[in-house]
Amino acid sequence: MFQTEGFLISEHGGSEKLVWTPLSLPDPGPEEVKILVQYIGLNHLDLWVRRGVPGHKFPLPLIPGSDVVGVVEEVGSSVQTILVGSHVIVNPVLSCDRCNACFSGQHQLCDSFGLLGETRHGGCAFHLVVPFRNISILPTSYSACEMASFPLVFLTAWHMLIGRAQLRPTETVLVHAAGSGVGTAAIQIAKFFGAKVFTTVGSPEKMKKALELGADYAFNYQQEDWVQKVRELTRKKGVDVVIDHVGKDTFPFSLKVLAKGGRLVTCGATTGATVEIDLRPIFFKGISILGSTMGNRSELTTIFQLIEKKAFRPVIAEVLPLSQLAKAHQLLEQREVFGKIVMEVTKE
Repeated sequence: MFQTEGFLISEHGGSEKLVWTPLSLPDPGPEEVKILVQYIGLNHLDLWVRRGVPGHKFPLPLIPGSDVVGVVEEVGSSVQTILVGSHVIVNPVLSCDRCNACFSGQHQLCDSFGLLGETRHGGCAFHLVVPFRNISILPTSYSACEMASFPLVFLTAWHMLIGRAQLRPTETVLVHAAGSGVGTAAIQIAKFFGAKVFTTVGSPEKMKKALELGADYAFNYQQEDWVQKVRELTRKKGVDVVIDHVGKDTFPFSLKVLAKGGRLVTCGATTGATVEIDLRPIFFKGISILGSTMGNRSELTTIFQLIEKKAFRPVIAEVLPLSQLAKAHQLLEQREVFGKIVMEVTKE
């Protein structure tokens, strides 16, 4: 065991449940590495872990935080490809690497699938221990702080658009919640593949930022009938793909704006998981509803290669010291940010 410090969630509730505490963590096993954490990118997942999800059991007490950048401090006895002192970025997806799903490159379908900060201690601490196969050498195209904004949301958006929807050039895509991490990633990925992008936002300021990021059209859902706008701009055809992680507030309307043969991909339900839908348009129009959770190691490798070439850029709303994790959670809950919040880990 080794001694460190970090934020621990021992019971679900408000931001006051994020408690800074001394920690005793296991030394890295033969195929693991210990990382001195430098930066952590926050995700909506962190809120769910802290609040709790009805019907789902988290392995509390738990250190949150999925997107980690840091320096390798110690390696296990079987690790030969990673050196102490290497600057690395962590793949948050956990899997067994031994089942048929893993062998076929579908790590997200593994029976042992999990995420750092959700099913195993995450990075909101001075140190983190992870399997060495979850480590990649840090791309040098952006700073360590900027790189912490990429992994979870870009892997999620990539798998939704490319792995599940199989997006093709010249198609049209509607991305909900442009200011979210998944939203900012999906806009960039869709544009990279030559799609025309529509998006929804909650304020004029976010509308401006969405257009600057590359969206062709942005609609303020609080002031406009975005369903009608999309139908008008597509000459009543509708869009080919909808990226929806909002859930109850958008799902029925997302179906309405899909073209014949359209695909709706969902990866979350931040406004509620229970929806009522009319089945008739689904079979009359040949619509596909596709579920998606994270992605696989090969997809993340491709993403990092494209980031190295600056095909995508980080979208960071705030950089805060880890000591202000509760404030960061509150900002996410209030939807006051466009892009990611990154926490800087320093020993004062």
